Amino acid sequence: MKAAAFAYHRPTSVAEVVARLAEYEGSARVLAGGQSLVPMLNMRLWRPSALIDINEVDELDDVRVDGERTALGALVRYATLERSELVAQRLPLLARVVGHIGDRQVRNRGTVGGSLVQGDPTGEMPLACLVLGAVVTAVGPQGSRRIPVSELYEGSYATVLAPEELVTAVEFPAHPQHVAFREVTRKHNDFAVLSVVATGNQAADGRWSDVRIALGGVADSPVLATSAGARLEGTTLADADLAAAAEAALEVVDPPSDIRASAEYRRHLVPVHVRRVLADLRDAGAGRPADGAAETNPARGGVQS
Repeated sequence: MKAAAFAYHRPTSVAEVVARLAEYEGSARVLAGGQSLVPMLNMRLWRPSALIDINEVDELDDVRVDGERTALGALVRYATLERSELVAQRLPLLARVVGHIGDRQVRNRGTVGGSLVQGDPTGEMPLACLVLGAVVTAVGPQGSRRIPVSELYEGSYATVLAPEELVTAVEFPAHPQHVAFREVTRKHNDFAVLSVVATGNQAADGRWSDVRIALGGVADSPVLATSAGARLEGTTLADADLAAAAEAALEVVDPPSDIRASAEYRRHLVPVHVRRVLADLRDAGAGRPADGAAETNPARGGVQS
């Protein structure tokens, strides 16, 4: 099957993109990397009146530094996150998780902004942006506004963005000292059954602060386990602390059942893998490598680093 007929526009500025989106009154779609959009078009699940191709808007394809803050243009590709020394230094969590997204072809075309707008509940990029406290900039006919990623989603694959708004950038505050990430998949680079990321800062006396835990694949959008993180404030991440936080993480999950796993199975996995990720975080603070960042077929114990 091929896409239904549509008009095609290739603007060269943000202002022109917004004008085109307003012209079609919600019936146009933005084409960035196209890794999610094009399959939906070909299956005719989406039949827009027009595609607005933003790949010639140069101002959307850069990495900017402002003191402790780092901003990525919406058109920054996954491949850039993999290869950029600046990203590795300032946003090491992104550099780490991006290798779990699709395959090389997907990462060569897929974009940061496209992933955030798509809002896949199992997506690695929305999860990482959530735990890092990122803020999205969106521009529409009424001007620009800033939206914390924690407020970006109102459901599965659904954002608070208006049809005429364009995401132009995502901005990150200072990166935490230590991070840990794992995801459970049925096979390498498949959509995640469950993903967990934890971040935090460790003082000289070994006590931890600002611990944040986020989970993907267990609700309509990525979620922060705020209560679980709060239980670890001022602790040394002792085993008992990890166990308590892992159980507290269940408070925020409402997992779906789908072809990859049942809701019951996902709920079972949450405390197991939250505890493992927190142990990885503790190891990172001690300068020890984690056991593994991704697990395939967890029932058989397979681990892929």
